[in-house]
Amino acid sequence: MTVTFDDFKKIELRVAEIKSVEDIEGADKIYKLTVDLGEELSSGGEAINRLPTDRIIVAGIKQHYPNKEELIGKKIAIVANLEPRKLRGIESQGMLLAASNSDKSSVVLLTLDRDIPNGSVIS
Repeated sequence: MTVTFDDFKKIELRVAEIKSVEDIEGADKIYKLTVDLGEELSSGGEAINRLPTDRIIVAGIKQHYPNKEELIGKKIAIVANLEPRKLRGIESQGMLLAASNSDKSSVVLLTLDRDIPNGSVIS
């Protein structure tokens, strides 16, 4: 499948910091993450809301990160403008980005190699 450049430009990738990680009752593969998206910014980069903006993301990374404490404080890449979707009764307000091998036996979060403010646009 080919994605047009115009379609790709619609995807809003942002830096978010993982603030908390919670188990979900009855779910052995997913976590509920609270991430700090920093200031809410328009796609042009102007601040809309200067208060810290937390979002909930439900992610199937539990088997790859069994020690949830190691996730706290990581700065990750997320899709910030994805339509919210309910998973296990929890509204997920974005999607984290990860890399995996061909059989998905190894999944690694995309993290940043230097510090940058939460909410920064990834381009």
